[in-house]
Amino acid sequence: MAESSGVTLNENVPVFEYTDVSSKEFHIGAFRDLWLNALNLDVYSYSDTSPEIRDVQLIEEMGIEPETLEELKNMCSVESLRSEHEDTDTVPADPQLSTLKLRKRRQEYKESLTRDHIDRHEAYANELEMICVGKKPEDLGDLVPEGELILTFNVLYPVLFQRFKHVRAYQTLNVLGSQKLTELKDAICCVSDLQVFGEFSNNPDTVPQFISKDHYKSAFFFFNGTFYNDTRFPECRDISATTIDWAKTRDFTEFETAKMEDTCFHDLKMKVGFPYYYTHQGDCEHVVILTDIRLVHQDDCLDKKLYPLITHKHRVVTRKCSVCHTYISRWVTTNDALAPTDPCLFCEQCFRLFHYDDKLNKVGDFLAYAYVDPGTFN
Repeated sequence: MAESSGVTLNENVPVFEYTDVSSKEFHIGAFRDLWLNALNLDVYSYSDTSPEIRDVQLIEEMGIEPETLEELKNMCSVESLRSEHEDTDTVPADPQLSTLKLRKRRQEYKESLTRDHIDRHEAYANELEMICVGKKPEDLGDLVPEGELILTFNVLYPVLFQRFKHVRAYQTLNVLGSQKLTELKDAICCVSDLQVFGEFSNNPDTVPQFISKDHYKSAFFFFNGTFYNDTRFPECRDISATTIDWAKTRDFTEFETAKMEDTCFHDLKMKVGFPYYYTHQGDCEHVVILTDIRLVHQDDCLDKKLYPLITHKHRVVTRKCSVCHTYISRWVTTNDALAPTDPCLFCEQCFRLFHYDDKLNKVGDFLAYAYVDPGTFN
């Protein structure tokens, strides 16, 4: 039990363990039950309160007469705030006023501009569109139930990106408390899942169509001393066993294991703001942080099929070809005497023109590997 200022708090109420950093550990399902027991149904219900009931509640809260409320509603209505003359963006074809002339000139200048990139405001608008605010399902069976929890996770860049001075969230996802850990795992986008292993300089046309995610499906989350392994497929392996065996030889606390596909977020004990661990593709490591936990409300996306819902995705600069500097890289070469750098990136066209003759015979000695650009998920 946690105590603060002489008041005993429930252990499932998240309180800060380290100020402005992370909370103490609490049970997510019990935390939800505490809220549902303390709140009235109309607080988290999807149905709107009738205007008559809202008026009565407002009169009681403000201690005013019904006549005063009607006067306030008339004075503060949307209609009373509108201008008598409707403003329009259309400027007359032959304006006479100097202000309209300047406005028309400015509009014509803006229309003449061509941009090949999205500015910050448009990118933000795209994100808001992706969030699906207030979207309801066509089938009522897919409606998120009232009183459901929404957990927000930040997925950080792989640990290998250590050159950044600041921590950057690669993805932000909203997950329902009733969903399995495997659903969060499948929603995490990582370029490592798209890699194709092998050296293909002798014949670049033999690059297989499958990707790493198709063959190497093993992965685990590490939450509070427990490894949650993905064992849904026969080819999945317990890749946490190596870490567990190593920890036993170092006198660490004994770790536990569980199945990712059998565990809901309601079953977990977690800390808000605390860094957890996600590993896949053998050694591709991500930090996963629970940043928010709350009850769903009617303005959220209410379609269960859209969860886990990606609400933010960091844009990564694409790596262009080292020769033409125009097209995105598709190949990387090493030990290449013809290349300016080692390793060196090439697009598909420059790679073939630079390293092969008309009969697809190698020109020089080099090693070639298929390259997947990190900006693929942009």
